[in-house]
Amino acid sequence: MSSLNRAELIGRLTRDPEMRYTPSGQPVTSFSIATNRYASGPEGEKKEYTDYHNIVCWNIGRRNLAEIVAQYLKKGSLVYVEGRIQTRSWEGQDGQKRKATEIVANDVQFLDTRGGDGAPGGGGGGGYERAPARPSSGGGSEEQAPMEESHARDVDPDDIPF
Repeated sequence: MSSLNRAELIGRLTRDPEMRYTPSGQPVTSFSIATNRYASGPEGEKKEYTDYHNIVCWNIGRRNLAEIVAQYLKKGSLVYVEGRIQTRSWEGQDGQKRKATEIVANDVQFLDTRGGDGAPGGGGGGGYERAPARPSSGGGSEEQAPMEESHARDVDPDDIPF
């Protein structure tokens, strides 16, 4: 029987990325993003909910994903994250058992407009910037379609509580 563990998210960073190193010297970057969803309330009114997701980036092969994310992203940056869901458990220093569910990223794409805050390659113009973590073959098939302006600012970085 087959199985699938894949997560795709578009959201804004709730804090600046934090890069650390394992004891063996391998970089790992973590950050959180907020995503919005909408549902109808009991009387049919439209309600907005915000979910928060912890993201972990490692360097993958020759791709320096952890380093690029730490260098170019900041709180409020709009990103697309693709990866797998992972749950870890450990015992804290206080002896309590702890659990964390996070997305281990395979790909992170920067969706802020070129020249906007947090986007690499400061050229002007519309369009969206793809993260340099996965080089494109030069074809136009990988360009991002611009998002509608009303959806691009669903989460205001100043409204994030942490």
